[in-house]
Amino acid sequence: MAYAENTRTALVTGANRGIGFEIARQLAAQGFAILAGVRSREKAATVADEFKRAGADVEPVILDMANSARLPEALVELESRHAPIDVLVNNAAILIDGPGGFNSSLFELSEDVFRRTWETNVLGPMLTMRALMPGMLTRGFGRVVNMSSLAGQLSNMGKGYPAYRVSKAALNALTRIAAAEAAASDADVKVNACSPGWVRTGMGGKDAPRLPEKGAETAVWLATIDREGPNGGFFQDKEAQPW
Repeated sequence: MAYAENTRTALVTGANRGIGFEIARQLAAQGFAILAGVRSREKAATVADEFKRAGADVEPVILDMANSARLPEALVELESRHAPIDVLVNNAAILIDGPGGFNSSLFELSEDVFRRTWETNVLGPMLTMRALMPGMLTRGFGRVVNMSSLAGQLSNMGKGYPAYRVSKAALNALTRIAAAEAAASDADVKVNACSPGWVRTGMGGKDAPRLPEKGAETAVWLATIDREGPNGGFFQDKEAQPW
């Protein structure tokens, strides 16, 4: 695919389905060069066809957010092969079902479920920000959007799905720290988090009231804000939320 020289490049992780797919599609419609992060070659081939059917010019790239040993090197290769990343949407996340996972109490939580959730939902986004934000700061522009959840709000924290809750609270903390790093520079770099709401996806289930199109809206907004836009905020439906 060919883009104008001044086209912004966006990386959306976990873009093979649901909210991530829709974020990538909507940003592509706005003229971004989209790198859609997926975990395997098989998923890349499948999602390439799905994006074509949706009329979106998107480049699937293999990026396993749970493989922390390989991820930094993969990101360097990604920018070298394609283009420097101007917009990063950390969308990839897991919510593990079954014993010790979604339906468990804190006292049933297994180390394996906690570790796997942490690797994808927290360590992965930290590594992508650590790898890509310095380039954004040097070039003078960047947008980072971390897909969080109201389940991670400390102001309204309750019981249930403890690994997921802890991971999203930690992602919110990472958002604040990275935003403060950005604010300390003169660069036009913004880092924000958002909640998509309860969305009808593989994770949200068939009873969720929102479609992925709605769940993607706030992330797309934060990815395209101008220099006067927010930094270090937490949003749902484009409205600020308490941490």
